[in-house]
Amino acid sequence: MELDGLPPIAVKVIEFAQQGWDIAKDWLLSPAAWSQFLILIAAYGLAVVISKRATPVIKRVLTPEMDNASIFAQARLFVLMFLPLLLPLLAYALTGIGEAVTRSIFGSGAVIAFGKRVFLFLAIRIFVKDMLRDPMLKLLGKFFLIPVGALYALGLLDIVAARLDAIVVPLGNLSFSLFWMIQFIVVGGIIFWLGRWSNDQSIGFINKQQEMRPATRQLAVKAAEIAIFGAAFLVLMNIMGISLTSLAVLGGAVGVGLGFGLQKIASNFISGVILLLEGQATVGDYVELDGGEAGTIVKQTARAMILETYDGRWIVVPNEDFITTRVVNYSDQGSANRYEADFSVSYDTDINLVSGIIEAAVLKHPEVLTKPFPPDCELRGFGESGINFAVEFWVNGIDDGKNKYTSDVLFIIWNALRDHGIKIPYPHRVVEFKNSPDVPQE
Repeated sequence: MELDGLPPIAVKVIEFAQQGWDIAKDWLLSPAAWSQFLILIAAYGLAVVISKRATPVIKRVLTPEMDNASIFAQARLFVLMFLPLLLPLLAYALTGIGEAVTRSIFGSGAVIAFGKRVFLFLAIRIFVKDMLRDPMLKLLGKFFLIPVGALYALGLLDIVAARLDAIVVPLGNLSFSLFWMIQFIVVGGIIFWLGRWSNDQSIGFINKQQEMRPATRQLAVKAAEIAIFGAAFLVLMNIMGISLTSLAVLGGAVGVGLGFGLQKIASNFISGVILLLEGQATVGDYVELDGGEAGTIVKQTARAMILETYDGRWIVVPNEDFITTRVVNYSDQGSANRYEADFSVSYDTDINLVSGIIEAAVLKHPEVLTKPFPPDCELRGFGESGINFAVEFWVNGIDDGKNKYTSDVLFIIWNALRDHGIKIPYPHRVVEFKNSPDVPQE
C-alpha cells in the first residue's frame, strides 16, 4: 500500500492496523494459538463454576447479623462489596496459570496473555460501573481507570505512557510531565477517598462511645480527622516522590497569611479547640449570647457553632464569640432550670390557702421536679385589681419549642383555682362625671 502523501497520523493508524492484521493471521494459523484459545475458554468456564459455588458461601460468611454494628461487621460489609469482582478476577488468575503452562510448552503465550488482560479490563469496568458510588471516584474511574484498562488490554499502555511522559508541562521554575500529572490526580483521588472513608468510620465509632463526654467526642473526631487526612497527604507526597522540604516556602507563605489576612480564621479555629477541651458549650446545649443570638447548638465546626432557633432558622456564630463574650448556657447537658408562672386572685380570697393549693397542683405535673426544690408559691404584692402570686418550679430542659412547661402550669393553676372556687380578678373601672350640665327633661 502506498503511504506517500498521507498525513502522519493516518500513516500511524495504517501501520498499527497492519500490525494487528499480521498478529491476527499468526494467531488463526498457529496450533499454539488455538490451544491457547481452548485454555482460555476452559479457564473462563472453570471460573464461572467456582464463582457460582463460592458466591453463596462467601455471602453467608461475610454477611453480619442485622443488629451487629461493630467495626468488624462494617469491615465484612466492605469486603462483601467486592463480590461482583470474583468472576473476572478468578478468570484472570486461572488464565495466568494457563499462560505459564503454554509458555513452558510452546514457548509463547500471546493469545492467552491478551485474554488475561481482557479479563482484568472487565473487572475494572465492573468496579467502576457497579461498585463505585462516590461521584469523584466514579468520575476518575470513568475518564482515567477504564481508558487505562482498555489500553492495557490492547497492549498499548506502555506506548501511550511513554508519549505522555514525553509531554512536559512548564509551571514557572517547575516542570512536570503530563503522565505524572495524571498519576497524581488518580493516586490522590484514591488516597483521599480512602481517607474520607476511614474518617467516616472513625466518626461513627467515636460517636458510639456514650461513656465519653460530648465535648470529648467532638475533640476526638476533630483529632482523628486531622490525623487521617494529614497521613493521607504525607503518603501522597511520598508516593509521588515530592520532597516535603520543597513545601517549606509554601508553609512560610501560609504562616504569613495566617498572621495577616487569615488571623480571624486562626482565632476561630483555636477558639474551637478550646471549647472542645473545656466542654462548656457543646452540641445539644441551648445557649444565649450577649449579641442576642440564642438557640440549640446543632453542629460544631472548626470555624463556628451552628445554632438552631425554635422557629427553624440556623445561626452561624464564630467560635471566638463563645470565648470573648458572655454566654448563658441553659442546658449544660440536661441540668435543671427554674421558671415562674404569675397569676392573681381576687381580694375576697383567703390567701393563706392559695400557696398550698397551687403547690400541690403544680407538683402533679410529670415534668416538674422536687429537687433541687419543689414548687414554691409566693405572694408578690397587692395590685390594683387583685393579689399577685407567682409559683416557681424546676424542670429538666428549656421552656420553649416542644416543651411548654409554663403553659402547662398556667392551665393547672386555672383549673386548681376554679375547683376551689377562687376567682381570678379582672380590672374594673368606675367613671364619674363631675360638674356635668343638667340634662333638660322633656
